[in-house]
Amino acid sequence: MTSTKEIKEWAGTDIDALLSPKPLSLEAGIKRLENGMLHVAMRNNMHQCTGKMLDWWFTYFETTADLRLWHPHDHVEHGGWDDQWVKHKNYIGATIHATESLGDIPPVPATIKFHDPADVFNPERLKEAYANGDVSVVIYGRIGFGENTPIDIDGDPMDGYMLHVVRDTARGCVLRSHFFLGALTAGTEKLLPDEIGFGLMEHCYTEFTYLSQVLPSLYYAENKTGDKAPLLW
Repeated sequence: MTSTKEIKEWAGTDIDALLSPKPLSLEAGIKRLENGMLHVAMRNNMHQCTGKMLDWWFTYFETTADLRLWHPHDHVEHGGWDDQWVKHKNYIGATIHATESLGDIPPVPATIKFHDPADVFNPERLKEAYANGDVSVVIYGRIGFGENTPIDIDGDPMDGYMLHVVRDTARGCVLRSHFFLGALTAGTEKLLPDEIGFGLMEHCYTEFTYLSQVLPSLYYAENKTGDKAPLLW
């Protein structure tokens, strides 16, 4: 399990700063960290969406058709959730496999294992951010790419980290997505190239823009125990 202290060591940054609505030094772009890893950031405005909707989406999508609805170009195939998700429809603790491309970069398999965000953020700071409305949902996962991406004893992909931090606003929600990639090649001569970072920026912006256009209707139509759709007439 990755602690906040460890994150600060390899990321060279205060990861808890993502919980503040104040501007960050990197809202959208890439940055090479001192240890050679690549920090990739993207900011999306998801109009008429909420953090609750995005949290629900990760308990809902389970087919290639769902995945392509999210990104018609880059998402190629849903490789399946593990039993944790299938049995409990809870993505925290679950692992997903998918094949996707990053803009002009050809498709590759991706593996993501999701964790409780309290595993990476200071739990008290996270609790306070929820209470203040500074965040509405945080999605955290370990990520890896390739056919045989290395995993540790806990089943976590070892090459990267993914964070989606959502804050609700009067017009929808703001999504800050931050990725820290290339842990396996950090400190070597085979660092993850900048092109991967730029491709991920393009991919992330596009997929959440597409999703924002369909998510509200899906949420109201398919989430039987959720909020009722507003009357628009």
